[in-house]
Amino acid sequence: MIEECIGRPEVELRRELVQFGRWLSRLGFMPGTSGNLSVRLDQERLLVTPTGMSKYLMRAADMVIVDLEGRQLAGSRKVTSELSMHLAVYQMRADVEAVVHSHPPIATAFACAGRALDEMLCQEAVMTLGSVPLAQYATTGTDEVAASLRPFIPHHTAILMANHGAVAYGPTLLDAFLKMETVEHLAHIRLVAHQLGSSQTLNDTQLEDLFRAKQKYIRNAT
Repeated sequence: MIEECIGRPEVELRRELVQFGRWLSRLGFMPGTSGNLSVRLDQERLLVTPTGMSKYLMRAADMVIVDLEGRQLAGSRKVTSELSMHLAVYQMRADVEAVVHSHPPIATAFACAGRALDEMLCQEAVMTLGSVPLAQYATTGTDEVAASLRPFIPHHTAILMANHGAVAYGPTLLDAFLKMETVEHLAHIRLVAHQLGSSQTLNDTQLEDLFRAKQKYIRNAT
């Protein structure tokens, strides 16, 4: 079973935020000072990346602690300006322990084109994320962002954000990171398939078989 974040030492979670921030930066998902990550410390507090800082250059001491209402409790830096989207996920999904928001370039291009990743073109799409919806446009750093995500949070684990980027979440930072990586992978596949001009979506029978295979995979993995 995937280890949950709650109950793990704070120092370990701080190091993971640094590690995954650097990986996402190297992948080109968090250019400049963009993107943000968070994890649950406990039932009442979150550990979140700071605003205005390269995720490649972050240190463990740079992280900020907030409560579930967004009030900053500790940290010498200011919390990310996009905290509201993280809070919306944690408030609506008790099973979520980590959230990643980034700007993977191909997936973000789909979001800028007003297109969700909702075509089931390959088996991996069904086995991992399923449909990745597109949330309506919202101004970054405002509560509009959280409002745009709320209709999709209960039934999805990754969401594209119109003219903005993507958010992914799960039981660990590793899981949220892998989901974000997969969003970009599936966006790349869809782009190339459409460029080839002969994309073939999976039919209902194939989807049913894959849903059964997914449940078997989940049982074996846990």
